Amino acid sequence: MRRSITTAAVLLAALGGGAVTAWLWNGPAATPAVNAAALPTAAVVRTDLADRTEVDGTLGYAGSHTVTADARGRITRLPKEGAVIRRGRAVFDVDGEHVPLFYGSAPLWRSLSLGVAKGADVEILKRNLKALGHGDGMTIDRSFDWRLRDAVLSWQRDLGVPRTGLVAPGDVVVLPGAIRVAKLRTSPGAPAAGVVLTATGTARQVEVKVPVSAQHLVERKDRVTVRLPGEVKTTGRVVSVGSVATATSTSQTGEGTESATVTVRIVLDRPRAAGRLDGAPVTVGFAAKVRRNVLAVPVGALLATPGGGYRVKVVDAGGGVRDVPVELGIFAEGKVEVEGDLTEGANVQVPKP
Repeated sequence: MRRSITTAAVLLAALGGGAVTAWLWNGPAATPAVNAAALPTAAVVRTDLADRTEVDGTLGYAGSHTVTADARGRITRLPKEGAVIRRGRAVFDVDGEHVPLFYGSAPLWRSLSLGVAKGADVEILKRNLKALGHGDGMTIDRSFDWRLRDAVLSWQRDLGVPRTGLVAPGDVVVLPGAIRVAKLRTSPGAPAAGVVLTATGTARQVEVKVPVSAQHLVERKDRVTVRLPGEVKTTGRVVSVGSVATATSTSQTGEGTESATVTVRIVLDRPRAAGRLDGAPVTVGFAAKVRRNVLAVPVGALLATPGGGYRVKVVDAGGGVRDVPVELGIFAEGKVEVEGDLTEGANVQVPKP
């Protein structure tokens, strides 16, 4: 934990320097009580400190999906960009009929009706119909039985489409979960084939390009701080760290330079803190070093000692003041780790800037 005086001075200079007052050390270690009353004090605390590395990032939404149409006819209705669509709700309309969203890991690849061979697509159909309130008593498996046929007929009736008992690939859009419409890629009247829109998931996410040189500071499940626009602060956790570095070439004064980064994705603990912001710049703080259960004082309590080093002025219960030399650890959130003749709860003077 010990640092050289030179290192401490450099760290203090990085914090602005103004927080440290250089007092000439003349006279005895104890000063009259009147001096203690002239300055505010702060308690020595025992806490965890995290030295953080800050990296710029972008606020957005997790996931990326391309939604296609696979039906005869024409697009007759599209959602608005930014709209959130959940299971059972229409993603778009073809010839005046809704094409709803189902949740699943893969799209339907064949027409499903009574007598079709067992398959994972049948199970996806069953799970979604049951979640939408159809098929009481239906067993969730890969067989298209008469209970599933009844569930399909019930769903088609509620949807307002012909009751055929058959579900074709173009009748539904299957995606892993709810979506947020990012960009429309077609317009009403266009053929119902090809890309209709692009979408994201609904979970808020921050994406950060971390320099490869700092990649060792970041691991999956790490806790981070996030500073949003308007100086709103929240927290999050790392959900993925890219394994492939991307090199970005830049040019300055005719010379090419190259900086490699990896993509780090973070989910917010309080998504509502981000409001409806999308694509907004944010700043993410990664804990580069954590010191647990250490004594700390406000940075402003540090006093430079003639000849090098730092000290704090401790105020005792009777109002007397004594100088205590300290060695410095890490700086974080306006505090500094200190080691010396100090105890938790003691009061130290904090000179006014």
